[in-house]
Amino acid sequence: MSNLLSACWRYLRAFIVIYLCLYAGIALSSLLPIVIPGSIIGMLILFMLLCTRIVPIKWVQPGCHLLIRYMALLFVPISVGVMNYTDILTAQFGPIVVSCVISTLLVLVVVGYSSHRLHGRPIVGENKHE
Repeated sequence: MSNLLSACWRYLRAFIVIYLCLYAGIALSSLLPIVIPGSIIGMLILFMLLCTRIVPIKWVQPGCHLLIRYMALLFVPISVGVMNYTDILTAQFGPIVVSCVISTLLVLVVVGYSSHRLHGRPIVGENKHE
């Protein structure tokens, strides 16, 4: 019985911390003059709390593992909602595919270039002896 109560407390504590960060992010988002989703700000708050070790990792780990395990299930309502707009998606299929390909290539190039610059390796065609 003690193990069951302990496990329940660990999950409850994890979700309390996660939701407190979420609601703090939503509150900050409503106060900021720029538009940033509250969930993103909440994730950044949680990240900062974990990096500074104000909140130990073991406090949020059970809840995070549970959410990640069932992440695919959490996307089902969004996927079903997108199916309501198939006519718009088929009409705009070309621009959607082109924007996805261009943005993917742009991200790959920027990450590759940044990685080479950070690690000090010379980029092809760049002379490091100058």
